[in-house]
Formats: sequence, C-alpha cells, structure tokens
Amino acid sequence: MAICTVLPERLVTSWSEKGREEALSLFQKSYKAQKPNFCEANLELRSLVYDLLKCGLSGSIVIDEISSFLGELVSVLGIQESFPSLLADTLTVLDADFGTIDSKEQRSSFMALLLACRELVGELLLKERLDMDTLEAASLIPSKANFNQKCVKTKTKLFYKQPKFNLFREENEGYSKLIAELGHDRRLEISPAALLDHIKSLIGRFNLDPNRVLDIMLEAFETHLEEEDFFLPLLDGYPCERATFVNILGFKFQTCQGAEPTKAIMTPPSLYSLVARLLHHGLVTLDELYPHLSLSDAKLKEFYETLVQDAKNMERKANVISLADKTDEDKVKEAEEQKDKLGNRETVLSLGLNQKLGVLYALLEHGDWPIALQLLDLLPPYMAMWSVPIVKSLCRMVHTSVAPLYKCCAPKAAKGYNPTPTKGVKLVHKYEDLECCHVFEMLYRLGPHIHRDPLLHAKILRIVRAFMKEYYLLPLGELHTQDQSDVFYGLISVLDEVILPALSFMQCNCGMAEEMWSVLKLLPYQTRYCLYGHWKNDSYDQHPELMEVRTQTLSKGKYIMKRLTKDNVKPSGRQIGKLSHTNPGIIFDYVLSQIQKYDNFIIPVVDSLKYLTPLAYDVLAYCIIEALGNPQKEKLKHEDTNISTWLQGLANFSANVFKKYPIELTGLLQYVINQLKAGKSFDLLVLKEVVQKMAGIDISEEMTTAQLEAMAGGELLKAEGGYFSQVRNTKKSSQRLREALVDTDLSLPLCLLMAQQRDCIVYKEASSRHLKLVCNLLDHCMDTFVQFGLFLSTHLSVEEYSKWVPSLTVLGQDYHIPPDAVFFMLRPLISNSVTVKFLEVEKSSKTDGVDKKTRASQMEANFCSASQEVMEPLMEASKLLFPPRIWEDISPRLFTTFWSLSLYDLYVPNGRYEEEIGKAKVSILSVEDNADLQNSSKRKKEQDRGQTLIEKLQEEKQRQEDNCRLVLARLRQDKESWFSPKVTKNRTITQFLQLCIFPRCRFTAIDALYCAKFVLMLHTLHVSNFSTLLFFDRIFSDISYTVACCTENEVRRYGRFLGQLLEITTRWHSSEPIYLQECSHTPGFISMMKTSANEKQYLDYENFRHITFKWHFKLTKSLVVCLESKDYMQIRNGLIVLTRILPYYPKVYHLSLALEKRVEKIMEEEKEKRADLYTLATGYAGMLKTQRVHLVAEADFHNREERVKAQTLESESKAFKGQDDGSLDFKEEKLLSITSKARLSDSPRSTDDGGRSSSKSKQVLDESKPVVKESTPSSSAPSKEKDRDRGDKEKEKTKLVKSESRELPAKKEKKEVDAKLPAKENVQTPSSSEQPSPSGGKASSSEQPSPSGGKASSSEQPS
Repeated sequence: MAICTVLPERLVTSWSEKGREEALSLFQKSYKAQKPNFCEANLELRSLVYDLLKCGLSGSIVIDEISSFLGELVSVLGIQESFPSLLADTLTVLDADFGTIDSKEQRSSFMALLLACRELVGELLLKERLDMDTLEAASLIPSKANFNQKCVKTKTKLFYKQPKFNLFREENEGYSKLIAELGHDRRLEISPAALLDHIKSLIGRFNLDPNRVLDIMLEAFETHLEEEDFFLPLLDGYPCERATFVNILGFKFQTCQGAEPTKAIMTPPSLYSLVARLLHHGLVTLDELYPHLSLSDAKLKEFYETLVQDAKNMERKANVISLADKTDEDKVKEAEEQKDKLGNRETVLSLGLNQKLGVLYALLEHGDWPIALQLLDLLPPYMAMWSVPIVKSLCRMVHTSVAPLYKCCAPKAAKGYNPTPTKGVKLVHKYEDLECCHVFEMLYRLGPHIHRDPLLHAKILRIVRAFMKEYYLLPLGELHTQDQSDVFYGLISVLDEVILPALSFMQCNCGMAEEMWSVLKLLPYQTRYCLYGHWKNDSYDQHPELMEVRTQTLSKGKYIMKRLTKDNVKPSGRQIGKLSHTNPGIIFDYVLSQIQKYDNFIIPVVDSLKYLTPLAYDVLAYCIIEALGNPQKEKLKHEDTNISTWLQGLANFSANVFKKYPIELTGLLQYVINQLKAGKSFDLLVLKEVVQKMAGIDISEEMTTAQLEAMAGGELLKAEGGYFSQVRNTKKSSQRLREALVDTDLSLPLCLLMAQQRDCIVYKEASSRHLKLVCNLLDHCMDTFVQFGLFLSTHLSVEEYSKWVPSLTVLGQDYHIPPDAVFFMLRPLISNSVTVKFLEVEKSSKTDGVDKKTRASQMEANFCSASQEVMEPLMEASKLLFPPRIWEDISPRLFTTFWSLSLYDLYVPNGRYEEEIGKAKVSILSVEDNADLQNSSKRKKEQDRGQTLIEKLQEEKQRQEDNCRLVLARLRQDKESWFSPKVTKNRTITQFLQLCIFPRCRFTAIDALYCAKFVLMLHTLHVSNFSTLLFFDRIFSDISYTVACCTENEVRRYGRFLGQLLEITTRWHSSEPIYLQECSHTPGFISMMKTSANEKQYLDYENFRHITFKWHFKLTKSLVVCLESKDYMQIRNGLIVLTRILPYYPKVYHLSLALEKRVEKIMEEEKEKRADLYTLATGYAGMLKTQRVHLVAEADFHNREERVKAQTLESESKAFKGQDDGSLDFKEEKLLSITSKARLSDSPRSTDDGGRSSSKSKQVLDESKPVVKESTPSSSAPSKEKDRDRGDKEKEKTKLVKSESRELPAKKEKKEVDAKLPAKENVQTPSSSEQPSPSGGKASSSEQPSPSGGKASSSEQPS
C-alpha cells in the first residue's frame, strides 16, 4: 500500500530557517520510496505538492518561495518531463477547490500562484487543463468567447469535415505508367528504391492520389506473391503511415463481408497470403488488423457455446429412456435441424467467409508460428482446429520441424513420409530443440485434432518412445539434467493433452493402440494411471467433438451389453474389442457399472474381453481400481453388517480378469496396501479373490474332512484333493502374481499390514461398527493373510522367501506382530533351515558299511542335532516376545517346538494318499476304455500323465513318512525338557493353553487339527509332568466364554478342535481294550501318587467313563448357557460349535433332548427376527434328529449303582420342580450319577444305609495327598440284586425307545422325561484361591479332574 505523506506543520512554521531543507529532504525521500512504481510515485508527489501550494494560498509560505522551491525540486529529482503535467493537474484541482469560494483575496492569491508557476508548467499545458475563465483572468487568452469559437471550428474540421480531393486533376496516364512500372519484367533488375523514386515522380507529375497508388501497389503484390523479396522493400519504403496500410487492407476485407454470413462473398486466398506476408515483416500488426476481420468475436463465442451445448444435449438425450416411438414429423424436423446445424458450422468454419481463420491459415502456410499463435489466443479454444485445412497446415509444420529428429528415431523398416516442407519453420535435431522450436506449442494447439494426420500421430509416438528408452536407461547413480527433465515433462504433457485424446477419434485403429502401448509400457504405472484418469475424466469434457464420441461409444456399448449372453460371447467380444481400441475408459466404465449391478454378467463379460489390446487391458486395470476407490459408493449394505454386493461382484470380476489375461497387478496391489495403511480392510476382499483365482489357494471353513486330511499332506496331495479349484489351471496366473510381488517388493508390506490390521479392526473399528461386521472383517483379514502367506511359501523360492521375511525379533519387537502370525511366516524358513542343516550333517557323516537299522538311528541323531542348532537361536529370540515370568511356567523349547511344527510333521494321511492313487489308477483304466481317444498318442499321453501322478504321490508319501519319523525322534529326545517338575501341572497347562493351544487352534482349520494331534502326541510319547486328564478337563469344563469371544470362522475352527478331542475321548470310551492299550499306565492318566516306594496309581476304565460323562455334561451346560442368552454372537457361535462336534456329541439321550428343546425355542423366537440364526438352528435340529439312533441312556454311557440311581431320580424330581419343557435347571450342580464312583481323598469312606461299603474302589486324581486305595469286596452280593439291576436297565431302554417315537410329548409325558434328566449338579470349585482358566472358567492352582466332578486335594506336590 502506498505511503501517503502529508507536509508537517512544523516545516511550514520554520520554513525560513530549517523547514525548506527538511521539506526538500522529505520530497526526495518520498520519491525514492515510491520510485519503482511510477504511478504511486506521482500520487505521492501530488499530495506533497498539493499541500505545499495550499500553504502558499493560505499565506503560510511566500509564493515566490514556493516557485523557487519547486524549481529546485525539479532539478534535484530530475523529473523535468513528468513534473509539468503533475503541477498542471494540481493547479487544476486547486482551481476547482477555490473557484467556488467568493473570496477575492483567495482568488487573487491563486492567480499570483498560477503566474508564479507559469514558467514551470508552460502555457500549452495550462491552456489544455485549466478552465477558460481562469485562463482569461490570468491573461493567458485575450478573450474567452474568441477562444471558445476557435475550439469549436477546430473540432468540426477534425472530426466532421470530409477531405475533398479533386479526382479530375488526376491524369489516367499516370496510373497507366504506374501499372507499367509495377508490372515490368523483374529480369531488368531494377531495384525497389529506383522503382519507388519513379512512383513518387508519377504521383507528383500526374497528381495521383497516394492512397490509390498504395492500393494499386498492394494489388500488384497480391498478384505476384512469389516476388515478395521485391515488393516488401518497395512497400516498406513507401512514404505513408502504417495506419494507411491497415485502412486499405481493412477496406478490402470489408468489401467481402455481408450483413449475414450467407450474403457475404468469398475472400480470395491471395488476400490472406498478402496479409500474412505483411504481418510477418511487420508492415502491419495483428492488433490493428484484427478489428477489420469477420466474423466478430461475439459470433464466434456464440458458435462455440452452441456446439458445446449441442454436445451436452446429445449426451442427455442418449441417457433418457423414451418409451414412445418418434413420428415421421419428428424425424423430419430433427433431420432439418441437423442439416441447419451442419450448414451453419460449414459457414463459420469456411476460410472464405471466416476471415480470421483465413488469415490464420495463410500464416501457417507461410510458417509464421509466433503471429499465428497470437491469433489462436484470440479465438475460442480449439475452435480454429475444427477447420480441416488449418489442421493439415499445422501438421505439415510439425512434420517439417521434426523431420531431422524422426530420422534418428524411426524404425529401419519405416519408409517415412515427407510432406511438402513449410518455409520458415525451425528444424529439430535433438530432443532439447523440441521446446525452442515451438514443437510443443504446436502440438498443444493441435490437441486431439492431430487424429486427422495419423502419420504425424505415429511419428510423435515413436519420438516419445525413443526418448523414454534413453531416459529410463540412465545408469544407476546418474541424475537427469534439467533439459532432459524439461523434455520428459513436455512429452508427458503431449501424451496427456494430444496423443491420448486423439486416439478416441481413430475408430477401430488397433494398430495405433499398439503403437501407443509401446510408449506407455515404458512408463511406471503411476504415470500411466494419471494419464488414463485425465483422458477418461477430463479430456472428453474439454472438447465438444469428444463429447459426441463419448455419447456414440456409450450407445454402442449399451447395445452390445443388452445382448451379451454366454452363447454370443465371441461376436459380442469382437464388438467390445473394437470400441476398446480407441475409447477403453468409456466402454469399461459402463461395463463395470453393469458388473456391479448384475453379478451374473461376470463370466460372459470376462470371456468377451479376449479381443482387447494391451493398452485396453491396462486401462481396464485402472478402471477397476477407480471403481473400487469410488468415494460416492458405500462399501457396506444398508444394515451396516455385510459388505455391499457391488464390491463383492467387482472383486470377483477383478480376480477373473487378472487371472485370465496378462494385466499388470502392481497397481491393484498397491491400492490394497494404501487402503490398509488408511486402516480400511474392506478391499482385502479383492486381494483374497485375486489370490484364490490366480493361485488356486482357497481358504474355506466349509472344507470336508477328506479335504482337511489332504491338506495335511504334501503340495501335490493338496493340489489334488485339498482345494476346491483346480490348481493345475493356475500355473501361468500364479507365476504372474509371483512376479508382480517379487519385482515390486510388495510381499512384506502386504503381510505386515494384514497382520497389524487384525488389531486395527478390533481396537479401532469395533467402536463404530456393528459387532457382526467387525467379526466378518476380522475373518476376512485373517483368511486373506493365511491365503497370501500360503501363496508366498509355495510359489517363492527359498532364497526369495528368506530375502523378504525379517527375523523373529524384528517381526515381534519392531512390527509388533502377534506370535501366531510371526511363526506362520517363519515356519517355512524354519523347516527349510532344518532340512538344509540336516543335509549338511548327513554329508559329513560316514555311511559306508552301516546296516539299515544303524543308518536309521544315525539319521535320527543327525536330524536332532540339526534341529537343535536351528532352534536354539529361535528359543532365545522367542523369550523376548513375553515377560520373563511367563517362562517360569512353560518351557521356551516347548513353545518354539509347538509353533515351528506343522501338521505335515506330525501326521501322514495315508488314507488320502491311497485314495488319490486309486483315483489315478481308475483314470488310467478309463482312458483305455474311452472310445473318444482313438488317437494312440493322446491315449498314451493321458496314461503317462496318470502314471506320473501315481509315482509322484508315492514319492511324496514316502518323503512325508520319513519326515514324520525324524520329527518324532527329535520330539522323543526333547520331551523331557518340555514340562518342568518344579511347576504345578495346572500352571503349566494354563500357560500352554494360553500361549499355544488357544491362539493356534483358531488360526486355521489345519491348525485346529494340528493342536489336537499335538496333544495326542504329548499323550502318546508319555511326556513327563503332562496330565492328559487335566488338559481335557480344562478344555471341556466351561467353553461358553471361549465360544462367545470367537468370530464366526474362529468358532468353526475351535469346533473342529473340540470335535477332534471328542473323537479321541470317544474312541477311548468306546472300548476297554483300546483304553487299556492307549491310556493305561501313561503319565497323562495318573490319578494319585502313593508315598510308599513312590508308587503311581492310574485311572481305571470305569472311572474314565464317569469323567467322560462329566465332560459331556459340562459341554451341555456351557452350550445351553450360550443358546439361552439373547446375544446374537453367543447363539450363533454355540450353534456352530454344536454342528462341528455333532458326530461325537451328544451321545446321551437326555442331554440331546435338552439341546433339542433350546434349539426349538430359538427357531420359534428367531424365525421373524434374525433369519441367519433361524437357518442355523433349523439345520442343526435336522442333523440332531438324524443322530437319535446313536444316542444311549446314561446308564449305558457309564455304570451307575442302584442306590445312586435312586438318589439321582429323587434329586432330579426336586431340581426340576415339575418343569415340562425338557430344560436343564442347574441350581444344584452335582453329578449324582458319578458321585458314588469316586470321592475326594480327604473325605470319609462313604457307606450305604445298611453300613456297607461302596462296591467300587475310590480313586482320586491328586498327586499331593497319598491315599491308600480303599476297597470292599462285593463278590458276596446276591444274584437277585444283579437281576434287579438288569431289569431296571431294560425298563430304562424301553422308556427311551418310547420317548423317541413321540414327536411332541404331552405335559405328563414331559414330566416323566424331565425326571430322567440329571439335576443341576453342584460341581464344586477346587479351592478358595481360584484363578481363571484359559477356557473362561475358574480353576485352582492344584486342581485335578475327579471322576465325581468334585474337588481335588488342596495342594499338589511334584511327582
């Protein structure tokens, strides 16, 4: 802002002393401060001068002092030229200010001041600026009236009087001589200066009009344009003003113009060429000539806006669905309107009628690009390029300019095209000349209209390709120069604004699309996608013609998609391919919108895309990513609990497209990474589908038992019998996915982000999302992580896999990845490291002369040493994952052993191997009997394939058996260090469950089986200090909390784990010989320790049956709690668990009946509320009914004495209190059916009413209090008592059969059934110092499961 300084009063009062000098300094300072801006400097001086003159008028300063001060100021500042005008303006303002005051003194003072400043201003400026009265008063004019009359006459003569010229004075002979002089033979070599002297003499001699002479000279030049070297100096030396040239040329143009364009005559092209030459040599300026040209700017702007509006109306009509047919009159009317529009367009774009375009064309033909660019800037954008001749002319200029550079870039086989060169165009010899030779500017002005010259289009593409190859082949470490960077960005802009939009006009030109891809494939995908985005979303809106192309493409695309079916995929695909050659973004945008609405389109559309070019495939990938990231679409359904259908369909389509066609995956993978970084996990569905389709790895919880068995085998068995899809059809696609991950180093970021996203879902999204949605997202994230990890472990080489996977410490400490995910990523490396180390040890060992048995022992020892060497660093690193106090209860060796092994190491699925081998043999036989394979070579090929498969399966089976044998030997060696005898079994098992079993059994279905097999292995190997009974008791005691905390997929896996454990206990329960063989005299089934001779006592078969019933009862109790809760998650998870363990539970009739009643109640309540719960309950109820034939009475499940039966019936009748709905009331949690079988070690010996001892020995599962086994022989019991027991059993069986035959028992019958259910058994908690167990219940630090379900002793001592 300008500083406005006012003359201080102190300077005025002390003017004669120091005020004058200070005022002069003030003027100088203010002028210098505002000197850069001359206008503001004048304003500043005006203010100061105005204040100074006012001081003179007021008498504060003497007027003579003011005049002398101003003179000195002018000389000091050096403003002699500008100051008179400034002072005159100031005096004019003062005259206006003081002219209204009727004060003679003020008026006389002003006159004195005016006369004093007369010399500084000058009379002319004063007469020009001041009022006439003031001039007359100051005696500057003699008379006001005379001066005013003279001004009027002068203005009339200048502006209203037409000059006359006596044409009769001219002599025609002069013009004849003039024409003769201008048309003489140039071979006489007369100079322009000599001819100009002759013309001047003719003008004087024959009284010729100079303007007419100049007009004739211009006519002569227009006729002989090729002699511009002669006429231009002649015209340049002609003595006239430049405005005369403009007026004469303007008159020539105006004679061709009419009131309307239709009445105008065609402007001759020679006149345009003449003007172009005059403009080029500076005889005429464009600014002076432009107003004389037609059409007016207003009409051109109106024409442009009309074209844009017509294109928009065309798009709008194409999107409007009209059910009524057009009448003949409407069709005729539309045809006439279209004809009028075309006629108007031809008129406006005609070079003969639109003089501005004509001049532009002449400038381009003459090669004068700078002036042509000025004219282009005055026209609406790209309007001049709608004229075909202008486009062709500009293209010839570009051809001429880039010809030398193209010779260096053109392929050897290219013949080349050399149009007529344009004069005056600068030539490009290197890439840096593209900017200085105006090639970029010319291409930008051409825009998409370069499509009218496909050869130039191809030339530019080849030049760009050659430069990009050099640009990206720069040696590592070198930086690009500034010139190279400028050329690079210039060419990218050319691709963006010129080349790609021009492709939209080249209908069905797949060759140009291939040429385009040869350039674009050299660019990184980020740059390509930016170009595609601008092409698709912006370029079409900038050009009305491209709007029409977009409308036509969409209309054709809609027509094709409406008729696309699986039967006409080939013809429809060809039509889609033709559209996608030049307008891929438009057609794919519409195709994807249809895919998102109708998922049944996916397969036909995918099959129809086989006729696309590589460019179209790349644009398709961009369109998919753009559709996935559309912010206007919600990725959840309206209820906010499920992923939207459009996202599922788009993910499925993407996976199928990327699998079938060679499309770059980097962009899609990076998009998923960016979404994970932003904390969004919805798009993991896309990655899951891509990996599933491209690699054939499917993570499904609906896998059958046979598939799970196959997944425990090698890779070949997994491929043949483990996956739903055919892995053999994914070899090429999986290789492309692998290359995309390896080349871009995206494997580690994806794995880490997915592993971290689990916590992000739970702790960030859980607060704002529905719990069901959070669980679904967590399952999706977990499944995708496992699927992706399996893909990497199976498709990457060992070197590649070890290269990107960090160490255990880095994953756990730096990235904070949970141990289950850490060991999932490290497990393949651990296995490979052990194998490599084992082979090294094997090479160094001597095997000559060693028998087979010794050799096997030697291999086992070598394997153990190799494993020990590999596992030691892991054990040290794993200690950092948890606080040190954790390792007081569990061994790090057990922890690392558990997490480093897989099901492949513990279990060989021999049955599945044999089954697949059998299938291969059957296929070989079927080939021999197949009549279609008459060709012997094909038949032999199929037979060889089947035989090769058999051999590979046998080899793989043998390898797995050898591996399991070696792993088992290693486990035998390490088992004694797993469980410390110094720690109570309860604490050890608690940590084992928390750190190992529970995290891994919910990780995958295979891991659930692994956990069960590992526990069985611990039991089979007779691991010291591991109580199998305590482990099972902790698992089955109370599963309600664990079930409620699981997601849907986790609870399915947990159900599988429970099912495997129940299968084990069921097998032991089914037969006493099996129990005695597998469980008798094992450390896991020690019931108590005796003090004498450190003798151990083991649980017998009957007491194990009692405990098994207790576990079934505990499961029933926990699951009933889940089913009776109103919480959605508990009910759903409870039903899923029941479905998973159905083959092994329930086995007792009245427990099954209790579950059935709860399930029926859920069906009634949820039928109209939560359909998914109703479906689950209905499915389980149906399956439960099919298991009725396998149910047994409680007496058949475990042995019950008659006295206990009576007590049970009595307690049941009190507990149920007449309930008739078959429900279990758990007010009294006491297992009366098994209390007679065992008692606590510190309880007195129980006797019956007659004083007899109980018939069974009392066994206690306690290792702290040695108790002598107490038993009373019962051999003297009468046979009548046995018969009575047998009769009671028969009666119970009869009642059970009758109750099964009744569908809905009456109220009375329900009471009878309820009387048979066990009362709520009061399962005593172990001690007052309870601690929560990993399964959600409570357990004391010294608890052992008792056959009666009661307490164990209060303390435990190590055995």
